[in-house]
Amino acid sequence: MTGPRIPAEDSATEVVRWAAFSCVLVPVVLLWYGTSLAGATGTALGLAAVTAVCRLLLRQSEQGSVRLLEEEPTGRAPRPRGRHHRTAAGVRRAGRHTGRNTEVG
Repeated sequence: MTGPRIPAEDSATEVVRWAAFSCVLVPVVLLWYGTSLAGATGTALGLAAVTAVCRLLLRQSEQGSVRLLEEEPTGRAPRPRGRHHRTAAGVRRAGRHTGRNTEVG
């Protein structure tokens, strides 16, 4: 990859590095405190699998954000467009409504 790295990419790399470090450290600590070799090995393999999946998801997320930035002409993230961000024609927003007074009680 050429050019400066974006901060999200650096933080993802750091997360993966710490996870890999824990894949080594946790089994060593377990062995130190008397856990069986089979238990420590199983823990190491489980942590390695979780780390690999997290790394894959982080990379996919990075690639998706890069694609979004490339598609956006201004370089800004697109505005959110969920069901809570749009109103249908004729629908009032919450707030004070004048005109009708009803008695309570």
